Amino acid sequence: VQLQASGGGLVQPGSSLRLSCVASGFSTGHYAIGWFRQAPGKEREGVSCISQENDDVFTFYTDSVKGRFTISRDNAQNTVYLQMNSLKPEDTAVYYCAIHEGRIITGLVHNSNYYDYWGQGTLVTVSS
Repeated sequence: VQLQASGGGLVQPGSSLRLSCVASGFSTGHYAIGWFRQAPGKEREGVSCISQENDDVFTFYTDSVKGRFTISRDNAQNTVYLQMNSLKPEDTAVYYCAIHEGRIITGLVHNSNYYDYWGQGTLVTVSS
C-alpha cells in the first residue's frame, strides 16, 4: 500500500487549498482514509476521514475544521481530496494522509494508531 500526499503551500489567512492523497494497493471494500496534521511542538491531530464499508460512505471532521474543510474522493483516480477553505494561521501544519484497511470503527477514525499506512507529509503554512 502506498499513499502520496500533495497540495500544500503558503497562503494568506482566509484563503483556500486543496490537498490530494493518491492511494494504491489497498482493498477497496472496507477502508478509511484519514487526514492528520502536526504543527511544530504539537501532537499529530486527526482532521478528517472518509470511510467505506461496502456501499456505505461516511465522512468525519474534527470540530475545529467543521464547516471549513471538505473531504471527498475520486475512485477512478484513487484519490482523496481535502478542500480547505477559510484557512487560519492555526491550520499551519504538516498534513499527512493515512489508510486503515478492514472493519471501520468510527470512534477511532481520528486516532493515528488506527491507521496502517502513511504517506509523506505536505506542508501547509497560513500566514500574512
